[in-house]
Amino acid sequence: MPYDFVKMHRSSGHKSSLFTLYKNTLNFPEDICLGLDLPGGKSAKAWRDSKAESSGDKVLKYTEPKNFAENIYFRIRDHRNSGLINEAIKKHSLYDYDVYHFDGGMDLFRDLRFAKELKRRNKKIVCCYFGSDLRTRGIFREMDEMSDLNLTVEFDHLKLHKNIFYTFFPFDTDQFNITKKNNKKLKIIHSPTNRKFKGTDNILKVINEVDKIRSIEFILLENTDRDKVIEIKKECDLAIDQVGGELGGSGYGKNSIENLSMGIPTFTEFTEDYLFFLERNPFIHSTIETLKENILKLTDNEELREDISIKGREWVKSFHSFNAVSGKLREYYSKFNISSDGK
Repeated sequence: MPYDFVKMHRSSGHKSSLFTLYKNTLNFPEDICLGLDLPGGKSAKAWRDSKAESSGDKVLKYTEPKNFAENIYFRIRDHRNSGLINEAIKKHSLYDYDVYHFDGGMDLFRDLRFAKELKRRNKKIVCCYFGSDLRTRGIFREMDEMSDLNLTVEFDHLKLHKNIFYTFFPFDTDQFNITKKNNKKLKIIHSPTNRKFKGTDNILKVINEVDKIRSIEFILLENTDRDKVIEIKKECDLAIDQVGGELGGSGYGKNSIENLSMGIPTFTEFTEDYLFFLERNPFIHSTIETLKENILKLTDNEELREDISIKGREWVKSFHSFNAVSGKLREYYSKFNISSDGK
């Protein structure tokens, strides 16, 4: 998603770059990437998973080391990475930009030294929250105080943070088209990044019930390169995003927008106020109790599938296109005295 923001800025004639520390594992496009080693192994995974377990909290948390060991770990990590990061800052002239978007409100260093230097240079800082980070990790107090604008693409973040503004995330709507499917069995796809967030185990139980009474092919994709996921998606008739998740998530993300751009009707769960917030949205709102009924309704009605398919693509273009999101971002920039004429 951050790379889509970069593509959107570039399409508007700005110079824009994406700087990342770690290479992504699913073959998404990279820009300037240091390729640092991300801690792996069972202990590292267990530590990260423990952060996600509290995502259902409804109170905004401030990010602080949980204990002495974590504090020492982050200090050592900053010291170890400082040489490579500072070299990259110089090589790519990273102090020469005008506006800086920090994904998840996270600095290149845990002690926020890069952001602090930017403020000393009178640069503008925008903190962008794209996923579950605001629920799980919380925010860095000092970064929040330095930020000139806080943006989120997650509706529930508006209730967590007292000073954050919503934007639909940008998406290149021209990269996909609606294609006619000729599947003997209707193909239903589910591609979770996190089973607990997406409700995968609960969804599988519903699919097993549907499979007994309808001729369907269910495709579960996990830990798969994006290019392969896209090719498989193109052949699917229906998609399930997140229904019955255990950790408080609801709504949709880039996965669903890809689906709608391809004309694939998509089941996902919303809160009541989120549904009201999303004008004319084309999603098939489903709880774990109604998912089976909704799947059967779409499975049995080709005309309904085609109608939702067309409306889905139109909705994506109206709210998620580069032009639509760029216009909203310019409004925010103007409101908070952030220059949009540079980099």
